[in-house]
Amino acid sequence: MARRRAVPQGEGTTRRMREKGLPTMRKFKTESKKLLNLMINSIYTNREIFLRELISNASDAVDKLYFRSLTDKDIQLSKDELGIRVAFDKDARTVTVSDSGLGMTKDELDRNLGTIAHSDSMEFKADNADAQGDDVDIIGQFGVGFYSAFMVASKVRVVSKAYGSDEAWAWESDGVEGYTIEEAQREGHGTDVILTLKDNTDDDNYDTFLSEFGLKNLIKRYSNYVRYPVQMEVSKTRELPKPEDAGDDYTPEYEDYTEVETINSMIPIWKRSKSEVTDEEYNEFYKTDFHDFTDPARTFSIHAEGALSYDALLFIPGRAPYDLYSKDFKKGLALYSSNVLIMEKCEELLPDHFNFVRGVVDSQDLQLNISRETLQHNSQLRAIAKKIEKKITSELKKMRDNDREEYEKFFENFGRGLEFGIYNSYGMLKDQLADLLLFYSAKQEKLVTLDEYLEAAPADQKAIYYAAGESVERLAKMPIVKTVLGKGYDVLLCTKDVDEFCFQSMMTYGAPAADGEDAPEPFELKNVASGDLDLASEEEKKEAEETTKDNEALFAAMKDALGDSVTKVAVSSRLTDAPACITAAGPVSLEMERIMAQMPDGGEGIKSERVLEVNAKHAVFDVLRAAQEAGDADKVKLYAELLYNQALLVEGLPIEDPVAYANAVTKLMA
Repeated sequence: MARRRAVPQGEGTTRRMREKGLPTMRKFKTESKKLLNLMINSIYTNREIFLRELISNASDAVDKLYFRSLTDKDIQLSKDELGIRVAFDKDARTVTVSDSGLGMTKDELDRNLGTIAHSDSMEFKADNADAQGDDVDIIGQFGVGFYSAFMVASKVRVVSKAYGSDEAWAWESDGVEGYTIEEAQREGHGTDVILTLKDNTDDDNYDTFLSEFGLKNLIKRYSNYVRYPVQMEVSKTRELPKPEDAGDDYTPEYEDYTEVETINSMIPIWKRSKSEVTDEEYNEFYKTDFHDFTDPARTFSIHAEGALSYDALLFIPGRAPYDLYSKDFKKGLALYSSNVLIMEKCEELLPDHFNFVRGVVDSQDLQLNISRETLQHNSQLRAIAKKIEKKITSELKKMRDNDREEYEKFFENFGRGLEFGIYNSYGMLKDQLADLLLFYSAKQEKLVTLDEYLEAAPADQKAIYYAAGESVERLAKMPIVKTVLGKGYDVLLCTKDVDEFCFQSMMTYGAPAADGEDAPEPFELKNVASGDLDLASEEEKKEAEETTKDNEALFAAMKDALGDSVTKVAVSSRLTDAPACITAAGPVSLEMERIMAQMPDGGEGIKSERVLEVNAKHAVFDVLRAAQEAGDADKVKLYAELLYNQALLVEGLPIEDPVAYANAVTKLMA
């Protein structure tokens, strides 16, 4: 019995195809199965970019033909004859991307599509680098974008006819074993890429790509600025003409129809000359692309040329988005490469303190990774980001100096972010950001910069004074604020939760005007409710010391009555009218304690070192002293608790036992 020779699987398949008159299956060059599987399942993270890649390839093909027409007098055509067409067939489950570009011969199909990671576009770009200029912008780099089609397609058929050739050829593959090439029919030059989409599964719905809305959305999102028209047959409705014999009760009738429509904008607004773009066009672009219903507060651009060329169009929004300070908010600028969207939000292009800025950056010099979803060299991004940060800072300063009303609106929306930038950098960014901050001046009764505060300060002032609390109205009434104002010094009334954290990170403001021993020291930032303000005269200090010494027993009794609520009771050198106030002796202020207590973890027990300061010149102090001298410990305790709770209320802080406080007041009134 004759033994049958074992036939390799591929060889058997090829033989069977030959016997049936079918085109011969060709193996992918290189490690096809491994590489293609990697391409489909690992390199790309978002399957919807397949259309971006196919349109980019089509644009390259059109660009190549257009370039040839510029260098070959025998080729007579214009850009108007060149374009890209997208179509779908829901019943056949196909999506087709067609172009009127250079097309490919049989050998070129074999070489370009049969060898994964062979980039014909990259070769063209290298061969014609000196001659192509700005009229041609080849997108492709790696020769892998085409294979992204297999993320959504069970079969891909490419029909192509090279310019000047009478023959058309079809390349076809299921992306597994290999591919076939056979003769085909195509009316004109160019290429058709026909994708037969996979069947839906429980996890994946491929029908999304078989709808007019789905395809238009992808074209708009990723390929809106491809330089050639991307056209599609779209469904529309129109009103039929009113019949001549129609009566007054005529109801308009409508009909559905289709027409070919250009979906993409082609020319990016950021590459158009500023003189050619109106403010209304910039505003409309901003509102449409960044989903805002208000005009931006500022629009500005960057055009850089050199080793790294790029264009940037940036917007400062007119309002803060509702989720700006939520953990779900994602900053970043839209990143384009050769007019093709790479990332919707590239976080590396913006620092956190400028997270509110919207806009786009476009560069053909970016070194992208193989999927064109991220960059190979972060140094390029860092260089662009540095320039963008400087530009934003410059534009904000212009707004501050030239349009103060608009800047105050901006600061109301986004000022917290600037202060957080200083706080999160441990004060390292204060030289860059401090000049952009605004605070309410108790003396001037308006928002001022730190420089404006110092310009209006007396010559002998050595610190910048501020008070932190919930509202300007409450802060303005605080006894300690009135005391500082009475000394002739202004007080900044800070109402944002980050204000004091920002000031503590800054520590000082104002660099010395000159070097050397005579150079002025920077101004210390002092909370009027914390520490020693050093505003008392030597005589007042001496008087306070003597009063403290003379009433040691009284202060000790008051401290015992208040227990751990305060670290000490002392004579105040800062009060004039009020009987007492609460101050903080340590680094944690009363306002910081309040803010920390509002956090989910309750501030993990962070407390200020509270000091009850008593006005020794107030009539209440005389009553306390008399009670102490009379040995009335209960009265001393009652008065100490009342003064403490009153001081807390003035500061806007909660009292521990409101019922006990109410009862104490009632007892005095009875």
